[in-house]
Amino acid sequence: MTRVAVLGAGSWGTTLANLLAEKGEQVRIWAFEGEVVEAINQRHENPLFLPGVRLAPGLTACADAREAIAEASVIVSAAPSHAVRRVIERIRGNVKAGTLVVSATKGIETETLAFMSAIIAECLPETRVAALSGPSFALEVCQGQPTLVVAAARTDAIAEDAQRVFATSRFRVYSHDDVVGVELAGALKNVIAIAAGILDGLGMGHNPRAALLTRGLAEITRLGVALGASPLTFAGLAGMGDLILTATGDLSRNRGLGVALAQGQSLEQYRAAHRSVAEGANTSKAGAALGARMGVELPIIEKVGDVLFNGKPARDGLAELMARELKSEQWR
Repeated sequence: MTRVAVLGAGSWGTTLANLLAEKGEQVRIWAFEGEVVEAINQRHENPLFLPGVRLAPGLTACADAREAIAEASVIVSAAPSHAVRRVIERIRGNVKAGTLVVSATKGIETETLAFMSAIIAECLPETRVAALSGPSFALEVCQGQPTLVVAAARTDAIAEDAQRVFATSRFRVYSHDDVVGVELAGALKNVIAIAAGILDGLGMGHNPRAALLTRGLAEITRLGVALGASPLTFAGLAGMGDLILTATGDLSRNRGLGVALAQGQSLEQYRAAHRSVAEGANTSKAGAALGARMGVELPIIEKVGDVLFNGKPARDGLAELMARELKSEQWR
């Protein structure tokens, strides 16, 4: 039995904690919200972020991150991207050297443009860090639907350790060595999913959606290659797989945000009505800044940011993309 700590009790953190508890591991989850701690411990549910799901009786929750990680040999970081550094800094000095820390957050830190695994490695330099990503709606994992994801790390040994921790008969984990590609794909697909929701909210059809997904993946791949990632990563589970799921599935928070924007809601109005975080909003800023730093054009990601933060009407953003100068499909 492995002692596992999960930091963050949103829908995905709770799902991973429940998956591991059902597998037979000893799992404790840290939650920011006191009512979530009480609900998990007393009623074996998380009605705030994962309503309708019965959680494993062995899963326990606490309100102190340092208490959650005590004696843990595996730590899963699942806080929202804007909070990851703050949460990891809380446990600095309390984590044993050699501990496996798995990042399950898909995002880029807005201020530093750092990926989540890099933040963890900076704050906890004596640990072994991996990133978990891929097409995986939390509710469907809880329902036991077959799901395939990727665990990426700088060494095969670390990736394979993370692979073994999470793998079950219905949650298949592949190992990977392209941490940059896996994390970039997982973060930026959320921005393209917002754009896909905008198309749906505007009543667009299959032609524009297919074009958006194809060109969106091209943008992500261009930036990934500039950052040293393998282009093949973006054709895999963390790239194309997660993009298709998040941009087309009804359970996608980011796609839902895009639909709301197209129907006239502001980002502030959407956030006020939803407790769960749509990571693609902040990532549109970070992605555009990273593209500018690397000299890579990201027209779709930039237009999504304009709609979210600069008041650009969604339909105008679409028209501007269609009016761009004619180019070759192949980048040079």
